Amino acid sequence: MLASGGPDAVRVEVLAKRLGVTKGGFYGSFADRDALLEAMLDTWERESTDEVLARVEREGGDPRTRIRRAGALTFSNHRLLPIDLAVRDWARRDEAVAARLRRVDNRRMGLLRETIGTFCADPDEVEARSLIAFCVAIGEHFLVADHGDRTRAEVLTRVTALILDA
Repeated sequence: MLASGGPDAVRVEVLAKRLGVTKGGFYGSFADRDALLEAMLDTWERESTDEVLARVEREGGDPRTRIRRAGALTFSNHRLLPIDLAVRDWARRDEAVAARLRRVDNRRMGLLRETIGTFCADPDEVEARSLIAFCVAIGEHFLVADHGDRTRAEVLTRVTALILDA
């Protein structure tokens, strides 16, 4: 619901019906709608950041592989990506959500800085590459431009090679 309609689409009545419980039964799990939204944000943060970073560390690999894996797990995931984009939209209107998104983005940028820093010595370039990588990961989902005789996938492969010196 959050991914398809934003926070305004998250309605207790609709969720209770979908879950096959009464509205009263629903409130047995959550004090109110705000508690539900907070729990949704907790789940998003845990799944899209904590679990992704833990998996990247657990599966290891060279820095370039780790960056690619983190990006694929976060921004290619058909479940996580729409929620991530919905949270970004929500953060434009809610400072508490924006603060949480900032925390998540800072952790993601931290991984980029750390891994890019293993093959790029210039701190200014590390920051620039990290920002470009993050902006491409998010922004490419909003772009509808054509790429001449190249596919979007081909262009993204080239962008990745430029960022990662691959």
